[in-house]
Amino acid sequence: MSFARRIAYLKAEGAYAVLARAQALEAQGREIIHLEIGQPDFDTYPHVALAGIRAIANGRTRYNPPAGLPILRQALAEDAGQRRGVHFAPEQVVVAPGTKPLLLFPMLALLEPGDEVLYPDPGFPTYEAALHLAGAEPVSIPLLEERGFDLDLEAFDARIGPRTRMIILNSPGNPTGGVLSLRTLEHVAEAAGRYDCWILSDEIYSRLVYDDLPGGGDRAFSPSIISLPGMPERTILADGFSKTYAMTGWRLGFGVMPEPLAEKMGLLLTHSVGCTATFTQFAGLEAVLGSQDAVVAVRAEFHRRRDLMVEGLNAIPGVRCPMPRGAFYTFPNIQAFGRSAEWLADYLLEEAGVAVLPGTAFGSQGEGHLRLSYANSFENIQQALERMARALKEIS
Repeated sequence: MSFARRIAYLKAEGAYAVLARAQALEAQGREIIHLEIGQPDFDTYPHVALAGIRAIANGRTRYNPPAGLPILRQALAEDAGQRRGVHFAPEQVVVAPGTKPLLLFPMLALLEPGDEVLYPDPGFPTYEAALHLAGAEPVSIPLLEERGFDLDLEAFDARIGPRTRMIILNSPGNPTGGVLSLRTLEHVAEAAGRYDCWILSDEIYSRLVYDDLPGGGDRAFSPSIISLPGMPERTILADGFSKTYAMTGWRLGFGVMPEPLAEKMGLLLTHSVGCTATFTQFAGLEAVLGSQDAVVAVRAEFHRRRDLMVEGLNAIPGVRCPMPRGAFYTFPNIQAFGRSAEWLADYLLEEAGVAVLPGTAFGSQGEGHLRLSYANSFENIQQALERMARALKEIS
């Protein structure tokens, strides 16, 4: 069959490919520990799930405005604004079935063929895929392991220019767990103003932060570029409910952006998905307005698991693992083994029964690293570390 060139770059996400192989091994009777999938292993919090069930029972199953229920847009404007110290109007908020449309649709609305877009490498694979769909030119910017996977500002300065139309940021980041420093955000903000380009800030992990980051309890939060002077006018904030509220399958995301762009986003949603499920949005409303105790408790548990995994990885000869400051991923350096990341990921799956991702699933700069998710039980992480240590000893 003949297909349009715009989809020529599309390929499966690495996590789904490894998951399929792991499940095939499980079907053969193998016991596999899953550290490849980036989703909370907790059920959706009961008060949130019950709100969705009640909404269905009360007949809230019909069409609603494409940009989202007004009551949810209001709640999100207030909550997102309070957390970032910025005033947002409800008209700036767009609700979508998941956060991925809020990555692709702004590109469709703002980018012309040939426009350059800077994006992090290693980074979420959807960034590059969506840029190709939009006809833009992806320009990768490395993340520096020695700086906690902060952006390489020298490379950034060398690659930004008059053709740059957009800069993609992800903090805390997938796959590294790195958090961009305030210095980096200020540097990027200054450059965005100088070259008059947009910022697309993916902040889906913004409430999964640890250690010395601002806030505490329910207020713990990663720094956002939209909080800097002059940036709300040129920033698209992409966020959602999947990670914070363990709602991956509910498909509920939201974006905050200048109102004229939000209006265009509403049209793109109208002519693509129509609207986001009404009952899902009522569950989201309860998530925002209801108790945040479960969010705080789950973050504390992720913190505990993170420390276990980082300590265990660093105890394995040949592995060097920086301490991630956010999300629920580690990105250990495995260059000492002299094997490619893909080879090591395959080896650990086949020989140790531990499913991990090669760093190259997130871009060429991911070579020499693996991505491990600690969104699994404390006990399973302990067992996975023991299996990995035994298997890696055989090739060290």
